[in-house]
Order: sequence, then structure tokens, then C-alpha cells
Amino acid sequence: MSRYDGDYKIFNMLEQLSLLLQKYNKIERAATDNLKTSFIYWGGVNKYLKAFASPFRTALNAFNALEAEKLVQLPLWESFRDYAKLLQFNLQIAEKGLSGSTKAVQEYHLKKFDEACHAWFNTILDKDGEDIASFSARQLKLLNHLVYTYPEAIKNIGQEYGIHLEGGGYKIEAETDRFYLYQVLPLDPKVKVRKNGKPVIIIPPYVLGPNILAFLPRERKSYIHAFADQGIPTYLRFTKEIDATPAVQIMTGENDALDTQMFCRKLISKHGKAVTLNGYCQGGFIAAVDVLSGKLDGLVDALIACNSPMDGTKSVSLIEYLQHLPERFRDLGYAVRTLPNGNQVVDGEVMSWVYKLKSMEIEAPLVTFYRDLAMFDRANGTELPINKTALAINHWLIYDRNDFPVEITKMSFNSYTIPVAGDGTLPVKLFGKKLNFKRIKEKGIKFLICCGDKDDLVDKPSALAPLDYINAEVSVFPKGHAAIATSWSKPDSKCALHTCFGDNYRGPVRYQLDLEKELDEKFDG
Repeated sequence: MSRYDGDYKIFNMLEQLSLLLQKYNKIERAATDNLKTSFIYWGGVNKYLKAFASPFRTALNAFNALEAEKLVQLPLWESFRDYAKLLQFNLQIAEKGLSGSTKAVQEYHLKKFDEACHAWFNTILDKDGEDIASFSARQLKLLNHLVYTYPEAIKNIGQEYGIHLEGGGYKIEAETDRFYLYQVLPLDPKVKVRKNGKPVIIIPPYVLGPNILAFLPRERKSYIHAFADQGIPTYLRFTKEIDATPAVQIMTGENDALDTQMFCRKLISKHGKAVTLNGYCQGGFIAAVDVLSGKLDGLVDALIACNSPMDGTKSVSLIEYLQHLPERFRDLGYAVRTLPNGNQVVDGEVMSWVYKLKSMEIEAPLVTFYRDLAMFDRANGTELPINKTALAINHWLIYDRNDFPVEITKMSFNSYTIPVAGDGTLPVKLFGKKLNFKRIKEKGIKFLICCGDKDDLVDKPSALAPLDYINAEVSVFPKGHAAIATSWSKPDSKCALHTCFGDNYRGPVRYQLDLEKELDEKFDG
């Protein structure tokens, strides 16, 4: 054997050794990253489990307090029967949660197993493509992003999301013991509010507050600013802080109607035109009830309801959930919390938890964990983006869960458990009088109903329930419950609120502008 052949063999051996060391280093790095990923993974799962179960303690305390009374009032055999049914109900929910979780885990990890196998083959066989070290590093980065970066980004988006009174853009117009009325000023400095324009009062839901209606103002995604930026005199009524305001804690539907009456009188005096009352979600139901009470006669001539549960018994998914729950436990008292001053309020976290339980197959903690994980997963290893809209939606769902008054909640609770009567009479009374949808027609009040085509919170039949008794204009928006306040509030979106779209539907802002134009033409004539 020549010296050249010997040197070549040595060089070849060294090259093979170098390749083996490179593979070893890749496998070593992959093992280290996998260990880190495992710790982060279980920490993330624990976070999602804790966030889901956090309302459980409050619910359990209320349950124990109420059941302590019922157990001594009801026969023992009846309690045994009800608890057996409750156990069956809980097992059904657990089964849905387990089924959804299993599906989410399988779908995600089967995909990851396939990617990991390719990465191993590329590493062992020296093929092009992602190797096991790069794959493991990408998974570590992904989990870090979900468990640490994402929650911090959700918290920080609060600086851009919602209403920030201290930043200007809002002017207080009036207040009562329970509410503030703020004028919403245009974001566009070129737009001037028409002093003689037709005013609109926007009423947010009690449950998730007003911030969803000023979603991302800097991104031009804001329901209330969609009105204000058209020069419409736009006013937002929102509730004072319930924990610090006893008048809110004990508020009734009558208080709501009378405070709204005062606000309307003030705006008519200022602008010279009757008010449009515009409620979003639960706010639309409350606005309709206020109008039907008669206290706003001559003050309100138009009503707009967006994604509002006008007859909750027609919300199929929630009613199906309630029907499986034993009648004994269909009691609002299980969500009530007693404050230090002795007043009782409905716990907002518990109520939002109920909505999660009814959709357990898609809201179980493992399902949401893997849904968020998949949202950020990018097989090509590019920088993982964080969408502001997704951040703001999550900020809304996490941080805007408010407690609310018991009497107001009873109104909504009755609407979900007692259907509207055949003659249009609601299962709610104000000032001791029956309320009927037909009064809207009798008083000549113009009525626009906006609903989401894929709203899984307020089903279309629930939102459109008044049509069984009166005529109303209907605008059906694509997407779900929050889309009108988020996607479509952007001026250049395909269903912008100040435009006509689809099957000649009018957005609520377009509707308001047309009402104002009609009034001006009538006055000029």
C-alpha cells in the first residue's frame, strides 16, 4: 500500500469521525432541547388547566351554600335522584371534553411524529432538509412562544385595546348613580361632529363590558368610532365599577330604563333629534326592554340590535345544555357571590365558565392549548407572528369578565328559560307591566336587527325572534359573534358598517346615516 493510499484512508476515517461527531452533537442538542420543551409543555398545560378551573372554587362555594338550604327543604329521595342526574350530566360533559382533547392531541402529535421521523432520517442519512437538532429547536421556540411570549403579548395589547379615557377622545356628557354617558369623538381629525345630527346611544353588554366596542382604535377596528368617524353624535353608556358602586350592585331593570330616559332627554335637548338606541349582544336585549317599557316614548324613534339574544330559548346549543341539566340546578343562585357589604352579584367568571362547559368539546383546556399551539406552528421555521386581532380577542375574553347585578341577570336568565309568548309578550316585566314586541310597531319605532351568519353564541333564530311578531330590517354579517365589532368595523373591510353589502344589507352606521338624512329631508320639506 502506497503512502498516498494510507493518507487517503486516514483522511477518510477522520472525515467519517467528523460526520459522526456532528450527528452526535445534533442528537445531543436535540435531547437537551427536548428536555427543556418537556418542562415548558407541562407548565403550559398546567397554566391552561388552572385558567379553566379558576372559577370552580367560586362556583363550588355558591353550590354548597345553596344546597345546604335545599337539602333540608326537599325529601331525601328527591335529592338522591337529582344528584344522580347531576352525576350523569357531569359525566356527559367530561366525555365531550375527553373526546375533544383526545382528537386535538392525536391530530397535533401525529403531524409532529411525521415531521420528527423525517428529521431523524435527514440526520442519520445526511439528507437535505430539517435535521433533528433544528426540529427540536423549532419545537422549543414554539412552546416558549405559546407559554411565555403569547400571554405577555396578550396582557400588553391592553395598551391599544379598548377604551382609555385618560388618553382623550372621549368627553363625559352625563352620569347617574349607575352609569356614565360619554361622547365618543372622531379618530379622524378632519371629521367634525354634526351638532344637529341624529344622536345614537350605544349600549354594551353587561357581561363583557364596553371595551369590545372599541376593539383596536389605532387599527381602525372600533364599532363606536365607526359611528363617530362619520360625524354622527355618538354616545357610549357604560356601567360604573360594580365592586365599588353599591347602586350598581342592587340595580334593577327599572333603574336601567329610567337612567336611559334621562340620557335621552339630555341628548334631545342638545341635538334637537330623537335618539337611536343601539345595543350590542346583551345590550341589544336591554335596549329593547327599555323601549318596550314605555319610558322612552317620544325620546327614542329607532332601535338597532346587534347579535342580541331576543329570545334565548331559541339559542339551540345553550338550551340543549340546560335541558340536560336537572331542573333543580337551573338556578341563578349557583353563580351568585356575596360582597363584603352584604350585597350579592353574579360572578362573571362563573357565567363565562358556563359557556365553556356547554361547548366542552371545543373549550376543554387541552383543546384550547393545542388550538393555540397549532395557530403558531410553522413547519418552515420562520419567525412566529402574533396577530393583534387574536391578542385583543384573548385580552377581551381573559380580562373583561365583569360581575353584574343579580336583577339584571334575572332578566336575561328568564329570556333563556321562558320563551316569548305566542302574542309577542316577553318573559320579563318592568314597572309591573308586561312587555310586548308589538309595541315597537305601535309606536312607529324603526328597527334594525344585525346578526352573525356563524354566530355560535347567539344563534340567528334567537336574534331574529322579534320577526315572528313585527317587521324589522335585517342585516346578516359573515363570521361570528364579535365580527361586527372587530373585522367589519374597519372602514375598508368588505362589510364595512357604513356601507351596503351582500344581499343589499345595510350596516348599522349606514342605517343611522340614512335615518338622519330622512329626518333632514322631512324637516326641509
